[in-house]
Order: sequence, then structure tokens, then C-alpha cells
Amino acid sequence: MKLHGVAGSAGRQWRTAVAALVAASVLFSAGCSGESKPGSPSSPAGSQSPSASAAPQPSLSTVAITKPAADATGVVASTEIAYKSEDPANTSVAVKDAEGKEVKGTLDKDAKVFRPAKALGWGKKYTVTVTGSGSATSSFTVMKKPSKLVRIVSHLSDGQTVGVGMPLFINFEREIPKKYRAEVQRRMQVTATPAQEGIWHWISGKEVHYRPKVYWKPYTKISYRIQLAGVPMGDGWYGRSDYTVDVKVGRSFVMTVDNKSKHMTVKRDGKTVKRLAVSLGKPGFPTVGGTMLVVNKLRKTRFNTIGRFTGDDAYDVEVEYAQRLTWGGQFIHAAPWSAWAQGRTNVSHGCINVSQNMGAWLFENTLMGDPVTITGTEEHIQQGDGWTDWNLSWAQWKKGSAL
Repeated sequence: MKLHGVAGSAGRQWRTAVAALVAASVLFSAGCSGESKPGSPSSPAGSQSPSASAAPQPSLSTVAITKPAADATGVVASTEIAYKSEDPANTSVAVKDAEGKEVKGTLDKDAKVFRPAKALGWGKKYTVTVTGSGSATSSFTVMKKPSKLVRIVSHLSDGQTVGVGMPLFINFEREIPKKYRAEVQRRMQVTATPAQEGIWHWISGKEVHYRPKVYWKPYTKISYRIQLAGVPMGDGWYGRSDYTVDVKVGRSFVMTVDNKSKHMTVKRDGKTVKRLAVSLGKPGFPTVGGTMLVVNKLRKTRFNTIGRFTGDDAYDVEVEYAQRLTWGGQFIHAAPWSAWAQGRTNVSHGCINVSQNMGAWLFENTLMGDPVTITGTEEHIQQGDGWTDWNLSWAQWKKGSAL
């Protein structure tokens, strides 16, 4: 009996040890899994395990139209559509007129802006729908056509071929105040193929030029888009028109005139093709130095200084193969009467005299915008006396930008 009692005690100790081991195992397992069963010692009565609770749901991204304001009236015809979106890569914008016709344009997903391809219609109503993870819709009405519209003119025309130095010109019929120039400039977009660095430079409030950092690459295709219809230009004035001009650059044809040697060197596509004798301005009538461009070409014209000068300096003569370089009257032209001086001494009244044959050759081979650089003369060209854009360094040129 005593022995049985010992055995019973040992049995109870063994069962107690096994139970403790199982409990420890259960606790260890619960610690690894992070879960416990309802009603277990680690779970309060009536509570649910974490696995049974709802997982947090991500919030849906929202969209909103921020410009123009909902039901806005008097909106400028050049307006852009701005919106908010938490997922701009997957957000679309549709703009339709009152007849349901969709407005074409470009969507800048980085800026979250839709830009119509052309000015919206005066006095017309439009509906905007922005769709992403959610959608927003609003309407607005464009202002009535204003009475004060600014005429905008391009100096170049579609399909024209120009020289490598040719800037792009835009002229306005009235002064554009400085605070409006940045928006005006932003809507004058230039695309060059191949791509080249360039920027607009305000010559004045009525004239802005675009040029690349260095001469255009030969045979470049240039397209510039003037999207200024409806753009505010100050004092109740708005831009009149949108248009696009496509031009192309011809071969490189660069002329360099050295006063010291009295010769002109002509390079076509980087290779010297001519070296010809010249005569420049005599004392009292210096040829101005610097870089100029061929502005226009006159097969025949007359130079008349009678009334301006006296004696031998007063003349009225017919001139052939004249190519204007400055507004002040500096030309390249044929001058058979000074053939004896060409390559030797200066006898002109400021023009670049060349022989009859060389005058004809240059006239046949040049394009508007071909550059002429003159060195070694007593005076330098005044900025603005002709197309003098290339007399500014790139750093100086960029300072004339409104952006």
C-alpha cells in the first residue's frame, strides 16, 4: 500500500510536469504566431483575436478642379485647366463645349494642367470633367470678345529658308507692360529639329527675338507656335491671334571681313570657298565692325547722298547686287568704280565694296540671315542698327528673357 502510495505520487508529479510542458508549448506557439484563441488565458473573455479584426483600408485618391472656378464667368479665352489629384499619372481631363464637342489640347500631368490647343471661343460655355480615382465636373463661361485686341506679327513666313544666324522675330502693335511679358513669352514656343538651346529676348516692349546659343545647325527645321489669342496684355488689351510658322535653315554660309587684309573670307558648311578683295569706309566714313546679318537683297537700287553731303561725298548712283547689313545704310554691293582699290585701300562711304563679278556671286549665294563679321575697323556697330543679336554674349542675351 505504501509502495502504491509512492507510485501514485510519482504519477501525479509526472502528469503535472507534462501539463506544464504542454502549457509552455502552447504559450510559445502563441508567442510565435501572434495569435491566441478566444477564451484562452491570453485572451480576455468575449474579445476577438487580431486576425478577426478588419484590416485598415487605403483612402481613395480624390480629384478636384481648381481653375477656372465652378460656374465662373468672364474667363479669359487663353485659360488653362488646373486640377488636383493624388494619382496624376492615372488622371484624365476632358473639356467640352456646349454642343458636346471635345476641346483638343495637351495634358501636363506633372503640373496638373490641361492646356487647350487654341484659344477658347469668346462668350462660350465649357464643361470640364476630371477623372481619376473619383471624378469632378464643373462648368465656366469665357468672356465676351473684347474691343481692344493686339495685332501680333511674325517677320518670317511659312516655308521660308533662312541663314544660320537668323533670329525669329515677333512684333506687337502696342507696348507690352513688363508684368505681362512672362506669360506672353511662355506662350511662344519654339521647336527645333535637331534640338538646340535657345531663348526669347525682349528687344523692347513691342519686339521680341529668339536665337540659339550659337548659330543654328545647317538644315535645321524650326517651328514656332504663337498662342496669344485672348492672353491679357495690360490695360484691357488682349492678344488677337494664334498661329504657327514653319521655316528651315539652309546651308551654313558665313562671311568674315578683315580690314587689315582688305579681304572677305567665305565659308560654306565650314569649308573656305572664296577669298575676295574688298574696300571699306575711308577716313571720316568708317565701316562699323561687329557681327551683322543679311537683312534684305536688292538686285538694283540707288544711293543718293545729295543734300546730306557736299562735294565728292554728294552723289546719286545706281548700285547693283546690294545686300543691306544695317538700318544706317551699310551694304555689301558691287562697286566696279573702286576695283582698283579693292584689296589695297579703303575708299567707300562705309559700305563693303566688291567687284562686279563677286557682287553677283555673293548675291546669288546668300540667304537672309547669313552672318557677316567685320573686324579691325575704327567703330563698332550700335546695338539695334540692323539685326545685331549676335553682338551680345549668351549670358547677356539670356538677361533679356522675361522668364
